[in-house]
Amino acid sequence: MRRWTRLVLRFRWPIVAFWLAVLLVGGFAASRLSPLLSNTFTVPGTDSERARTILQDHFGDRSDGEFLVIYKIRDGNAAAVLPALERSLRNGAVGVPNARPTALRVANGRVVYGSILSSLNLADAKGYTDGILRRLRPPPGVNAYVSGQAAIQHDLDPIFSRDLRKGESIALPIALLVLLSVFGLSFATTMPFLFAAVTITGTLGVVYIAAHYMVMATYVTNLVQLIGLGIAIDYSLLVVYRFREELARGHAEEEAVLRTMETAGRAVIFSGATVAIGLALLLFMPLPFMRSMGVGGFLIPLVSIAAAATLQPVLLSLYGRRGTARVHVADWVRRQGIPLPHLAGPDDEHGMWARLAQAIMRRPLVFLVSGITVLVAVAIPAFGLQLTPGSAQGIPQTPQSVRGLNVLRAAVGPGALSPSQIVIDGGAANGVRRGDVRAAAGRMTERLRTDPEVAFVQAGRARRYVDPTGRYEQVIVAGKHEYGDEPAQRFVSRLRGSIIPLAGFPAGARVLAGGGPPQGVDFLKRSYGVFPWLVGAVLILTYLLLMRAFRSLLLPLKAVLLNLLSVAASYGMLVVVFRWGVGGSVAGLYQFPQVEGWIPIFLFAMLFGLSMDYEVFLVTRMRETWDEEHDNVRAVSFGLERTGRIITAAAIIMVAAFCGFVAGSIVGLQEFGLGLAVAIFVDATIVRALLVPALMAVFGRWNWWLPPRVARVLRVAPSPLAPRAALRPAGR
Repeated sequence: MRRWTRLVLRFRWPIVAFWLAVLLVGGFAASRLSPLLSNTFTVPGTDSERARTILQDHFGDRSDGEFLVIYKIRDGNAAAVLPALERSLRNGAVGVPNARPTALRVANGRVVYGSILSSLNLADAKGYTDGILRRLRPPPGVNAYVSGQAAIQHDLDPIFSRDLRKGESIALPIALLVLLSVFGLSFATTMPFLFAAVTITGTLGVVYIAAHYMVMATYVTNLVQLIGLGIAIDYSLLVVYRFREELARGHAEEEAVLRTMETAGRAVIFSGATVAIGLALLLFMPLPFMRSMGVGGFLIPLVSIAAAATLQPVLLSLYGRRGTARVHVADWVRRQGIPLPHLAGPDDEHGMWARLAQAIMRRPLVFLVSGITVLVAVAIPAFGLQLTPGSAQGIPQTPQSVRGLNVLRAAVGPGALSPSQIVIDGGAANGVRRGDVRAAAGRMTERLRTDPEVAFVQAGRARRYVDPTGRYEQVIVAGKHEYGDEPAQRFVSRLRGSIIPLAGFPAGARVLAGGGPPQGVDFLKRSYGVFPWLVGAVLILTYLLLMRAFRSLLLPLKAVLLNLLSVAASYGMLVVVFRWGVGGSVAGLYQFPQVEGWIPIFLFAMLFGLSMDYEVFLVTRMRETWDEEHDNVRAVSFGLERTGRIITAAAIIMVAAFCGFVAGSIVGLQEFGLGLAVAIFVDATIVRALLVPALMAVFGRWNWWLPPRVARVLRVAPSPLAPRAALRPAGR
């Protein structure tokens, strides 16, 4: 690391120019990213995806590109205005390329609805929403709404942007105040924001390129900005704090930079690698939505590692002693007679964090049992976690697309937005026109109409239901609940398990259940089918990486297990707040019986990496002291004293950033933000401040043991088991 840093400092100005170019080009690309993003939940390799492909290729129908047009008649009845509404629907379809209107249906005498079918994907279709709404021109006494997935996504995009700005307005002032409390009045407070600016815009620039070749989720910008800000502040806090420490020891500026990068810089590299490993889990999920989020999540720590290894030492050298020096405002305030407390002690063994560590290590079992009891109690409600692939109830109800959906929901039920689409494959041209296939389709349709979940069934011999070759036929089934609700999920089980098999389709014919509810069930099943295996892979890779970073067999295992407890606690709080409604009304949160299916997976991926930041910062500093003094109590107390303040400051900023999402208006982001905030708070308080010192007191000299054979494999120096004499009494 020392040799690399010398090379970086030699080429400091070309490096500054490179990152300035990244800032400008990435910022330009990021400003044009939003139209390319969409939340599309396709599930490759499943029946629902095969049905979607057939509907797109043979019917010109994409459910994610379909617009649902709803008319609410204020005066008169539907029969009187039906011809005018048909013209209105045709006018609306003119504004969408290669689109065609369907026949209108009357719901309850005052609500009429129909669809505009298109072959556009969601990202392309959503841009036509306003044009359709303008072209409809309904007759007097009729209100028209344009709904459907594309229209709702179009109306939510500005809300996502507004929520992001709201989150930033909460997080950035708090971040500035916390940085001032740690750095004091100093130019050093600008370094985290410079670091964040180049890494976030650089990552979004790469995401912009990727969005031209793959579907990218709307949430990816929120994810990149959230992680980017957190990482930038974490790394800058650690590095600047260590740089000041080296300067205080009398080192020249360049030597201080070199020693900082050898120690704190190395910890940052390992920390970034653990974040990347956690988020890399998403890249291997068999779902495009999650993989797209994984691209953004995986890129931001990689770009941050690159910036930490190049830009960070350059900034330290440019800021230098004067740029990172603090104006001692607290001392000036004390001289005015105001009794501000001293958080730091007269030396490294008498500061607040050192005293806390020593107190814990004198009674480690008391703190260990108490802390684990609290975490387990918070985690137990996680067994009540119920998942949904999504819901229109957890979004703002003011956009016209959502109001239109509510009008239709009141008339025919919410399942009309994303109905099930059953595709019958006759096996050959005119296959669905055969008598035995038609008879089986009739039996299936009758069973569907008697199912308690079904609101209505649409079927027939028209062009919408049978493709021109006669090989494929579709039956549209609208449920009484939204596609992600539990009754809708249970209906899919009945549909696939009994309704279709008992219809008696002949050999050679195949029936595929697609559309909203089946796709949602496939999304959850496919996601959580591979999730445990990917979690296992992340745990193993993280353990191996930390074993090399800590040069210990036991400390990485402790870190992995405690992180799992933190994640479980965040899952438990999701149930307590959103399902049980405890405290939700005070914070203005939705009370919702289910958690969106992507949330637990993303929480694990993010938390496992971000929590390891603190573990790496803390334990690497403890390791330094152990290598120098071989004193377990001294290593733990000194490490906590030197990093406790940094970890607390970083956690406050991270929690503030996550609370920005909680203050938003989308239930998925509220759940995401709360889960992250709870886990980071728990991690920085109960885990790092209490459980880590307690466990290290219990493990004693075994903390630092790395046998020579393992060390050779990891290509690090061995760490033999220390003699018992190395463990002095905690009270000494």
